[in-house]
Amino acid sequence: MAKPKSATFKRTRRSKPKPTAGYAHLVTSIGGLIDAARQRVTQAVNTGMVRLYWEIGRHIVEYEQGGSDRAQYGQTLLHNLGQDLSARFGKGFSWRNLFNMRQLYLAFPILQALPAKLTWTHLLLILRVEELLAQEFYVKQCQRERWSTRELERQINSLLFERLALSCDKKGVLALAREGQQIQHPTDLLRDPFMFEFLDLPEPTSLSESELEARLVDHLQQFLLELGQGFCFVARQKRITVGTDHFYIDLLFYHRLLKCFVVIDLKMGAFMPADVGQMNFYLNYLKHEEGAPDDNLPIGILLCLDRNELYVRYAIEGVESHILTGRFRLSLPSAEQLKTAVQEVLEG
Repeated sequence: MAKPKSATFKRTRRSKPKPTAGYAHLVTSIGGLIDAARQRVTQAVNTGMVRLYWEIGRHIVEYEQGGSDRAQYGQTLLHNLGQDLSARFGKGFSWRNLFNMRQLYLAFPILQALPAKLTWTHLLLILRVEELLAQEFYVKQCQRERWSTRELERQINSLLFERLALSCDKKGVLALAREGQQIQHPTDLLRDPFMFEFLDLPEPTSLSESELEARLVDHLQQFLLELGQGFCFVARQKRITVGTDHFYIDLLFYHRLLKCFVVIDLKMGAFMPADVGQMNFYLNYLKHEEGAPDDNLPIGILLCLDRNELYVRYAIEGVESHILTGRFRLSLPSAEQLKTAVQEVLEG
């Protein structure tokens, strides 16, 4: 007798429905919740780790200052402690890390004064800065501009604090350290000098101005980091037409904090008085033809390899436009010279 055939069931594959606008919004909304939750978890883990390291540093310092058996360890304390903690808890407690934890506590002896939202790596970079005023500045600026650790390292290595401080008096330097860089006036945009070391070019260089512009645009992220907060790139060689003639602006930006256009003109030589007339022409065009009703007056920055302050004074005096002159360099200046110059400002 033949066995009855078992019933077979054909599995049908459901086709995925076409997403509607409402469904796409649902996915986006849930995705936003997941991203936010992950960020909160990451931040909580980082905060907890930094606080742990601060507490470890506090215990080490208090032991050094008052432990009854501290003489037994002397200068080998961190090495011995690192070996014992590593044996019990694994990696992360070498004598070097313990030294950094100790430094963290010494730099921020009050727990509530620990910089918020900075990772352990951020703090390590800042702790390597010797000058306390510079440390305070990098903490504030890092929080304000949300620098990555790589961006923070670049700004420290390019001596940003010292370059900004050179344009300040003593009161201004102290405010810079306490509050970070405040962008409120056109002159706040200047750095002395601007550093383009990220282009990896020799100094002097045989590049033309247009070639230098192209290199800067190719490294736009680093260029914007050097210019500072608020700069938004608009165009390179922006064409403007007056009558039947065409003219070209080297580099055009919009500054979201000052709410105005910013023109940057590069000069592969020293400042010349004629440069001011050309820049004034560009700024007047932008004021009349490109600016929105609520925009502030455009700003021009002439970046030269060198400048004669008397030439600058006589060329700009009486000009209604905001025209600034700055210098740029392709290699880092002497750290000792800059630090000495800042110290002279503080002592003056």
